[in-house]
Amino acid sequence: QVQLVESGGVLVQAGGSLRLSCAASGRAFSSYTMGWFRQAPGKEREFVAAITLSAITKWFSDSVKGRFTISRDNAKNTVYLQMNSLKPEDTAVYYCALAAGLPRTVVAAETYDYWGQGTQVTVSS
Repeated sequence: QVQLVESGGVLVQAGGSLRLSCAASGRAFSSYTMGWFRQAPGKEREFVAAITLSAITKWFSDSVKGRFTISRDNAKNTVYLQMNSLKPEDTAVYYCALAAGLPRTVVAAETYDYWGQGTQVTVSS
């Protein structure tokens, strides 16, 4: 089993920055991809960003490209989502997720095997 614990979600003003963390523990995989998703009230969960184990390959949704970055510290089994130039429409519960190996697609939630409990990010205008 794998446990994922997100942290860092708070209330922030528009234009501000925030860094979310996701710490993984439990079963070790030889390789895995980490992703961030978010879900706003009344909306479906949407892909935000993903990163391979090597951190060589990263993906971002169009809505956050250029504003968010994703990184990981494999020694700490932690992945980070740095969010800059935040907008009210970024308000959502943010979830991290783990997919064993290198999935065919990283944007689909069903690709991922394990999920965290989520952390609330609220951006005020």
